[in-house]
Amino acid sequence: MREGLDVHLLRVLRTVVAEASVSRAADRLGTSQPAVSAALKRLRDLTGDAILVRTRSGMAPTARAAELAVHAARALDGVDAIVEQVRAFDPRETTRRFGLAAPDYLDADFLPLLVARLARLAPLACLTVRPLVAGLDYERLLESGEIDVVIGNWPDPPPYLRLSPLFDDEVVVMMRAGHPLARSGLLTAAAYRAASHLAPPRYAGGVPGSIDGHLAACGIERIRRVELPYFHLVPAVLARTDLLFTTGRRFAESCARQAALVVHPAPLAFPPMRFYQLWHERTHAASAARWLRRQVDAVVNATET
Repeated sequence: MREGLDVHLLRVLRTVVAEASVSRAADRLGTSQPAVSAALKRLRDLTGDAILVRTRSGMAPTARAAELAVHAARALDGVDAIVEQVRAFDPRETTRRFGLAAPDYLDADFLPLLVARLARLAPLACLTVRPLVAGLDYERLLESGEIDVVIGNWPDPPPYLRLSPLFDDEVVVMMRAGHPLARSGLLTAAAYRAASHLAPPRYAGGVPGSIDGHLAACGIERIRRVELPYFHLVPAVLARTDLLFTTGRRFAESCARQAALVVHPAPLAFPPMRFYQLWHERTHAASAARWLRRQVDAVVNATET
């Protein structure tokens, strides 16, 4: 088995287990489905394990394959470390696929600016952005190397992950310009509690959001008339309803530029939404991952000026 393994098979093993799909693994690896299927057959022959099996909800990795994928990730870390020692990281030459998980309520400019910056500085690289939805196991993805960094704002991020602050954002309330509470002085704490609210799902990335977490700690329950996971639809929904939406000022002001919306300071004492980068210890010293984190910092600093 030792003589039959190579870096390509290790990458296929890690990606197939992470995606639980030959077609998605092929997309992630930038190769064809037949090539991944052929590599999967070699892995099955070498390990004596099925690697992927069919279940009621689709394909899933076997328990043994999940264990092997952890070892494969560690082995690939070693290979990457050797390559980095041999050749210094050069963003203009790298063909690396960077991975990022981020909420879509930062502001309208952040991701476009980051993509433009990477296209300029690392024109041969690729970037995969994943949304922080309820089912995303971002801790596993960071640990396995599927993503390099997570941008989050949870009050209590996992203590074993590395953290670097990005910015603080004021919590505000959005509504349509013709809302009965739109005039100054009408949005009181009592009115906020009595109003109907548009809200994102209570959990993102498997943990409660900072706004819901603070309200729960204060014993306050909003009237959540609509739960919407698609932040890009918020302006259109607010413009047609009398719903309130509580969010960060960056996102609110970018929405207000798209529709006839107004932004009010929150009538309750919310702490600021504190955004940060998270990454795993396994990529802390990796030059490519360090470079990506610096680009995120640079884009955030540019949008603050």
